[in-house]
Amino acid sequence: MYIIIAVKTFLLYFFIIIMYRIMGKKEVGELGIGDLIVTVLIAELAALSIENIETSILVSIVPIIVLVLCEMAISFISLKSESIRNFIDGKPSVIIKNGKVNFTMMTKLRYTLDDLITQLREKGIKSLEEVDYAVLENSGTLSVFQNSDAYPMPFILDGVIDYNVLKEIKKDRTWIQNFLKKEHLELEDIFYAFYTKEKTYIIKKTEVL
Repeated sequence: MYIIIAVKTFLLYFFIIIMYRIMGKKEVGELGIGDLIVTVLIAELAALSIENIETSILVSIVPIIVLVLCEMAISFISLKSESIRNFIDGKPSVIIKNGKVNFTMMTKLRYTLDDLITQLREKGIKSLEEVDYAVLENSGTLSVFQNSDAYPMPFILDGVIDYNVLKEIKKDRTWIQNFLKKEHLELEDIFYAFYTKEKTYIIKKTEVL
């Protein structure tokens, strides 16, 4: 009995490592909602096979493979579709803007002032006055920008204009069109673009392929 449990555990351990290598996942803190769900389900399926000695290990392996294939397919679709990506992973949220706390956004996210202060302390920041911008990422981590003249969100991501960001930086589509014309670029050529008071920075899709 114990030999069977040990063999199943050994096989599932290396099998799950291979599956995660295929998915290309990183740290647990960087997992999105879909990734986290897959992680929990894989753990449950592995435990199911190990706990039931008479159950074939395939009872766990087959659904794990299906989960991994589903996750890879969703990840691929998310890369191609902003709406799907936002639905699955959500969007980063600006919690502090120009040194002011966005309590409306915090209420929407059920993110308390204690949460904010705690995460700021973890980054060695003593008071809110030291922060220009703070962004709550999809993973729940807080990105903090001090003495920054750049808005912390891109106005173009993967060839798609974010009009909310455009409004925040007080620009419009005409400004983008003039900028692209000056740089001899098309909107579809841009992977990532953000704005500072002095310069607009872009990353072309050809630079990330």
